[in-house]
Amino acid sequence: MAFVTANWNPLGDAFYRKIELYEMGWNLKDGLRDCLVAAAPYGGPIALLKAHNRCSPSARPQLEIFSSSGLPLASFPWKSGVVKQLGWTVSDDLLCVQEDGTVLVYDLLGGFKRHFSMGNEVSQSQVLETKIFHSPYGTGVAILTGALRFTLATNIDDIKLRRLPEVPGLQGAPSCWAVLTQDRQSKVLVANGSHLFVLDNTACTPVTPPGLSPQASSIVHMCVSFSYKYLALLTDSGHVWMGTSNLKEKLSEVDTKIKAPPKQMAWCRRPKSQQPSAVVMWDGLLLVVGECKETIQYHLDDDSILVPELDGVRIISGTHHELLQEVPGACEEIFKIASMAPGALLLEAHKEYEKESQKADEYLREIKEQSLLSEAVRQCVEAAGHEHEPETQKTLLRAASFGKCFLSNFPPEQFVSMCRDLRVLNAVRDYTVGIPLSHTQFKQMTIQVLIDRLVYRKLYPLAIEVCRYLKTPEYQGVSRVLKYWACYKVCVCVYLFTPLLYSNILYFVLFLQLLFNKVALNLSKLTPYCMPSCMLVYTVVMYLKNELNRGDFFMMLRNQPVALSLYKQFCKHQEQDTLKDLFNQDDDHEELGNFYVKASYKEQRLEARIAHLQSAVDEYYKAKNEFSAKTTEDEMRLLRFQRKLEEEKGEQLVGFSLHDTMTTLLSVGLHKHAEQLYKDFRVPDKRFWWLRLKALAEKEDWEELEKFSKSKKSPIGYLPFVEVCIKHHNKYEARKYVSKVTLEQKVKAHLAVGDVEGAAEAAIERRNESEIGTVLSRCSATTDHLLVERLNRAKATVAKK
Repeated sequence: MAFVTANWNPLGDAFYRKIELYEMGWNLKDGLRDCLVAAAPYGGPIALLKAHNRCSPSARPQLEIFSSSGLPLASFPWKSGVVKQLGWTVSDDLLCVQEDGTVLVYDLLGGFKRHFSMGNEVSQSQVLETKIFHSPYGTGVAILTGALRFTLATNIDDIKLRRLPEVPGLQGAPSCWAVLTQDRQSKVLVANGSHLFVLDNTACTPVTPPGLSPQASSIVHMCVSFSYKYLALLTDSGHVWMGTSNLKEKLSEVDTKIKAPPKQMAWCRRPKSQQPSAVVMWDGLLLVVGECKETIQYHLDDDSILVPELDGVRIISGTHHELLQEVPGACEEIFKIASMAPGALLLEAHKEYEKESQKADEYLREIKEQSLLSEAVRQCVEAAGHEHEPETQKTLLRAASFGKCFLSNFPPEQFVSMCRDLRVLNAVRDYTVGIPLSHTQFKQMTIQVLIDRLVYRKLYPLAIEVCRYLKTPEYQGVSRVLKYWACYKVCVCVYLFTPLLYSNILYFVLFLQLLFNKVALNLSKLTPYCMPSCMLVYTVVMYLKNELNRGDFFMMLRNQPVALSLYKQFCKHQEQDTLKDLFNQDDDHEELGNFYVKASYKEQRLEARIAHLQSAVDEYYKAKNEFSAKTTEDEMRLLRFQRKLEEEKGEQLVGFSLHDTMTTLLSVGLHKHAEQLYKDFRVPDKRFWWLRLKALAEKEDWEELEKFSKSKKSPIGYLPFVEVCIKHHNKYEARKYVSKVTLEQKVKAHLAVGDVEGAAEAAIERRNESEIGTVLSRCSATTDHLLVERLNRAKATVAKK
């Protein structure tokens, strides 16, 4: 904590910091020299391929894939053509673009998935340069051919090749170019000397960056921000121009005083930052430029690459993996030297509290006097999310928790959510996992994508723990992870037993049956529902359904109870008529009755609904289930009664339950009809009295309520009459029923209407110490002192006995 700001460097109004994420676990003899390197964003994997040795074509380079911490994920010899570019898709698939325009796609564990071509023209004229980019449509590939023409594919999952217009005056390879995404359209920005052109589907448009230094005779490098909103240009005079990617607004221009062309350039702007900044890398030197004339310099010991991120730039070398970013606002407010921000004061208050110093109170008072304690807690929670060291996170969260103790209405959601997020982030940042996500990236990525990435790496136990910890819905979380795990196990087994499986379909079914048992046995330790095994059973059942005739298929299912049960579940959602046929074949009258009842609720016409219910009654009697049959008959009677009332009184009642029907009738004053239902359907007395009591009170029909109370002895007693009158703010009516309340409830009834003396009399009469204490708690020492003395005497007498 004492050295949080040790790696901070000021640049204009902001600070920048370089955080070490990992010491790389790989063992590269020559580092990244002479390697094609591609690192996926959001802390994704890293691919390395040694450059082809044209002098020795027979030598095969090794394509290696590592985690962000340098741990190996896959490695295999490259047996295809010369690779011009490596890149990663949005779903962490590796793209290898060859010089003949063929693109090979591998998963992150080195498994070949597919390939596609960028067209005959590219194949004939060869690939000169290529860039892999991400757009709103997915992952795209842009190629500059040997004929100096650009070919673009916006989405590799739906290949639609576009040949862009020629660049006027282009005699050789352009000095630099980049892909822009504007208005949901991908364009290419090309620099030919000092001239800039934007290529879209139909035209080549010359553009001029506003305010570009007149000393520049050529643009030698360019880069686009992670969000494609901003653009940085480096000229041969050493000036870095930064502005919007539509080239309509200039943000700043800085002289680097270095005229040599750089190896790489990337944007380094965090979301919501007010300062534009870019990182330029030469051999052995890294430069950060912003709005002001000053720059930040970092010296590099090894060959490195820059990986643009949403909130910074990752720097990967042969030995280290670092993150360079603008210090987030909350962290700057808290840790900046001599900061008087509320978060900084709260952190100091907590430190002093742990030392048992009275200064803690002084800091807290200072924050409270400014009414900024809520803001202080919020700053500490937010800053904890931006810190990578767990100890710093804990210190900030403890300070936030300390501040929350002095707030009565601070919502806990932000604090709880941050604690959960950080626990997940620290788990995936671990060296053995190697996904160094920042909190900003995590929120942009979403938890669902993170779980997918863990599944792709076959980190199934960690994915399951994350799902359980974050309480992800079962179908999106644990069950889905287990499905992928089971499919992976099946693929391994299928690979081992391929000769046997192809020999006979019966062997295939038997093999899967054995495999189901194995999968179910393994999953039983994890979840009561064997989702992956179910998916396999469904696969076999659907195959047999298409291969066999209907009768044979049903007979086969009768001998397979698990398959039959799962097929019925499928039919419930997809094939209702088939489900009915299955029940008929098995003479399962109970389930047929249930089927007709469910079907009745889908009918809009009352006649059709009653017809279904009558069929259900017949089936229930065949199944000798008299209870269900009688209940269904009652439902039919209720529906007919509701329809009759709708026709006579115009009240919408069809489809209501018995309880809701009686409530509606009582609320509109149809008491006789409600009583008829009460008698016809043998509604319990207590239930009917409660319904009528509440209905009359809500209508405030006190006269009718009094008549109702006198109609006969109340089965629910008379305390509910008192309480319902009080609930509707009518003490006058409530007092009418106090005298009718039983002796055991007298005290409660008197207190409800505010009659403390009556309550005291009842409590003394019953000689109940608890009730006497309750009445005493309601007495005033100044106005009821005589009553208090009397109650105390009675209490003492009861205590002696």
